[in-house]
Amino acid sequence: MTVVDRPATYREVFAEPSFRALFVARTLAIGANSLQIFALSVLVYTGTGSALLSALAFGAGFLPQVVGGLLLGSLTDRLRPRPLIVAGYAVEALLAAALGLLDLPVAASLSLVAVVACGTPVFAGAAARVIAEQLTGDAYVLGRSVSNMSSSAAQLLGLAGGGVAVAAAGPRHALLFAAACHVAAAVLVRFGLGSGGGEVRSRGGAVRSGGGAVRSGGGAVRSRGGAVLSRGGAVRDSLAGASALFGDRAIRRLLLAQWLPSAFAAGAEALLVAYAGRRGFPPGSGAVLMAAPAAGMLLGNFVAGRFLRPTLRERLAGPFLFLLGIPLIAVLAAPPLPVLAVLLVIAGTGFAYGLGLQRAFLAAAPEARRGQLFALLSTGMMALQGLSPLLLGTVAELTSPALAIASAGAATVLVAPLLLRVRPSSTAP
Repeated sequence: MTVVDRPATYREVFAEPSFRALFVARTLAIGANSLQIFALSVLVYTGTGSALLSALAFGAGFLPQVVGGLLLGSLTDRLRPRPLIVAGYAVEALLAAALGLLDLPVAASLSLVAVVACGTPVFAGAAARVIAEQLTGDAYVLGRSVSNMSSSAAQLLGLAGGGVAVAAAGPRHALLFAAACHVAAAVLVRFGLGSGGGEVRSRGGAVRSGGGAVRSGGGAVRSRGGAVLSRGGAVRDSLAGASALFGDRAIRRLLLAQWLPSAFAAGAEALLVAYAGRRGFPPGSGAVLMAAPAAGMLLGNFVAGRFLRPTLRERLAGPFLFLLGIPLIAVLAAPPLPVLAVLLVIAGTGFAYGLGLQRAFLAAAPEARRGQLFALLSTGMMALQGLSPLLLGTVAELTSPALAIASAGAATVLVAPLLLRVRPSSTAP
């Protein structure tokens, strides 16, 4: 079916009840996660006085997602989405409540965070799968855009609210508030998301997806043509699926195009406080600089998602990526604080490059592995965004924060040819 080359509207996107429920729940959960991360970092630091342990508390939920994404990713396509997503938010609520109520050793707290993080790609992949099934054409791309915007806003509000909540009530009460937000997200999904979730279960026990794949009781997934797409237990199936997905050249290129620039940008943002201190900027300026890319991301996603035609958005993916990287290189010129803030806002608008990849990404996703592909996307995002600050922080220690940030910008620009070889989708997924 040919896609009409016009941007979708917010009314079309929010007319879908499943998207509304998942959008509100996800926004609540992201804000709660930001609050939880900040409160736990403060709790660990006040209890130990160790900056290293506080930093580990901040990043403990990132790298373990690799384990869940690789070993459990197939569950997003094997289990019904609604109970899976509800269970995810419920487990997050229990984690935040345990961290707030129990006087746990630091090692135990970080271990709990890591264990729960293993399931995050599975829950996130299930939610993304539902959205991809319910929103079609450019409505899906605009849905991703508004989700990105709400994610940035929720992170900002979560961190800002975390500072207020911790100052007013202490880190433990802030963690309990985060737990309440996760409970609210679980309730929203339980009663706001349709029970079908894109699947129809026959009396014989087979599960038929909307795309026509049938899973037999033995766990094999067969396409309409009869080819076996997966077999065996969840771990074996997940590893086989991840290998097959990453072995596909088009999917691999689309994954890397979304993973790498985000990782470079995350590493650069992690150095802005140190950069501000090295430049002698006023106290609090680091927070302003860290907020600038998020503000630019909001602006870029709004303009590109709402006002650019789908084909134009796809042609501009490469230029948007240059827009993300070049302002980071400009920090070597030591611009004054107001100019630097504007440069970082401009860089943030470059994140709109990702919207130009969404139709091609969805079109490349195999029906029987769609949920796992979204889980793999989330896994790589989180893992690389956890590693990038460590690697660029090492560069900053050996050289300077300015050179490390500029290196991230240069690496982003060098990735642009990868995008230019991605063929835009010409048909609706």
